[in-house]
Amino acid sequence: MLPVKKFTHDIISITGSLQEATTSSGRSYSTPDGTFPSVTTVVGFEKQQFFAEWRKKNPKESVRVTKRGTDFHALIERYINNEDINFDELMPNMMDIFLLIQPMLHRIDNIRMIEAPLWSSLLELAGRTDCIAEFDGVLSIIDFKASTKEKRKQDIENYFMQATAYAMMLQERTGLKVEQFVILIACEDGTSQIFIDKPINYVKKLSNIIHRYKDHVNAQRTNS
Repeated sequence: MLPVKKFTHDIISITGSLQEATTSSGRSYSTPDGTFPSVTTVVGFEKQQFFAEWRKKNPKESVRVTKRGTDFHALIERYINNEDINFDELMPNMMDIFLLIQPMLHRIDNIRMIEAPLWSSLLELAGRTDCIAEFDGVLSIIDFKASTKEKRKQDIENYFMQATAYAMMLQERTGLKVEQFVILIACEDGTSQIFIDKPINYVKKLSNIIHRYKDHVNAQRTNS
């Protein structure tokens, strides 16, 4: 029997919803304040061509990785929502990566939002963040990742900019200020990683990539 934790929830709500759509420029959301591109589309657009080519060369692995991510997030969401889970029925690979991340999940409490819909008129971005809760007692934007192998910090700055955007959107929507973001990664090679940083350290980089994305979209429209 796996050790489990009962998580405390102090849920806050946001008035309004997001309607998702996919365009030639990537995913976008219709929000109460207008239609904005998704955070993941914007912070990851410079890697878009690389991943598109990788998916073409590795179609089966692409499907597997996508399903792994979907199943992983669904399992964590159920776990931190205090739902009953029959761990004996999990596929071995899912059980293995869950066991890697479980000790880190137990550092989470006082959950404010799960899969929270957020948007910003200032940033002109929208999206859903995995979790907003206290991590080691500090209110945090928390993101859960499954990976084939360990990540290098310099290769995942898009994760940090994404979390920074969510922190800024949360403050705009609710007035809550988040002091840190936490990226939790479970790797199929048997390792786990945790990255903790402050949103303020990535505000400038986020602003720069938003401007580059807008220039990219405008150039596409001009050339079409």
